[in-house]
Amino acid sequence: MVKLEYSVEEPLNQEPPIEELVDSFITTNGYDRNHGPIPHLSASTHTISITGLVRTPLTLSISALQTLPQHTVICALQCAGNRRHTMRTKLKEVNGIDWFDGAVMNCKWKGPLLKDVLEMAMVDVKKGEEGKAHVQFACRQTECQDDGWYGASVPMERCLRADAEIILALERNGEPLPPNHGAPVRVITPGIAGARSVKWLDSISIELSESPNYYQQHDYKILPPCADSAEEAEKWWPKVPAIQDMPVNSVIAVPKSNSKVERDEDGCIEVRGYALPSGADGPVIRVEVSTDDGKTWVDAELDQGQHLKNEEKEGVSLKWAWCLWNAKVQMEKGRERRILSRATDMAGNVQEACAQWNWRGVAYNGFGEVEGLEVA
Repeated sequence: MVKLEYSVEEPLNQEPPIEELVDSFITTNGYDRNHGPIPHLSASTHTISITGLVRTPLTLSISALQTLPQHTVICALQCAGNRRHTMRTKLKEVNGIDWFDGAVMNCKWKGPLLKDVLEMAMVDVKKGEEGKAHVQFACRQTECQDDGWYGASVPMERCLRADAEIILALERNGEPLPPNHGAPVRVITPGIAGARSVKWLDSISIELSESPNYYQQHDYKILPPCADSAEEAEKWWPKVPAIQDMPVNSVIAVPKSNSKVERDEDGCIEVRGYALPSGADGPVIRVEVSTDDGKTWVDAELDQGQHLKNEEKEGVSLKWAWCLWNAKVQMEKGRERRILSRATDMAGNVQEACAQWNWRGVAYNGFGEVEGLEVA
């Protein structure tokens, strides 16, 4: 019998304090997002099935996955609802858990490439239908709040690209996955909304359609502004694509809104935060900070993992990783001061001042902002 923690009624959903989150390039205390209880599965007995449009259906144990070539990726895993609180308070009410700015973690993941596993199963999709095919991921270990199981999918063409670096993760930060992060195996889909990185993975299926699961079909979608109620949203769920890539973003972690800050002898204060590239368009190459409502901007210094030990980053791409940033900015004394941040990634995607409102409050990426500062 599978041991469970938490419940369908009260799943574990939490984020760390933002100022602690940005203390380290590699996250040790990440957020938790669940739609049901956490199962404790045995690595010695757990298996994954690979079925659907394949010539050789497989059932792989954890030990079998460990014998395959292992791939390491450092990537930011971000909840689609990260910064939902800002959309809710700056624009208007949304439907969903009130995430602040900490529903993200930047970790070192290790496991076989999904591409290698799918090639073992010998993908059998007819020529001309490749663009329709999706790789469906599922965890049927526990019931969820809105479905009897949890599922998600990613276009097959992306899953078969080595440079997409989608893996079946067995380790996080050099240790076996803990139960709350999907032990003994989960999918890690770099650049894609965290909802697709299915935890406690037990089945993979190649099909000519997206996952039929609730969380692919009726959640984690950017609905148009006219879908402003549950009833209106119902009309749009089947018409709008599921979120895959997350947008370029930045957040100010220090100082905090509505706090008092002391200037140094040069009349400056320190500002720190994190920034994320858009999908596969990383890394972030620039973060700017403004203290005059965007009239002028100052470049921040970026930490893109250059302080990691050589053996930690050898052969590892950092295009999917976040960057930590810091800047010293001049500020006049006074109350109700505001600071903004904006990020630019390698492909030239620039964070905009404000994102468009949507019913589920997902993919918010307006300027990073702290307000109500008392500068002394």
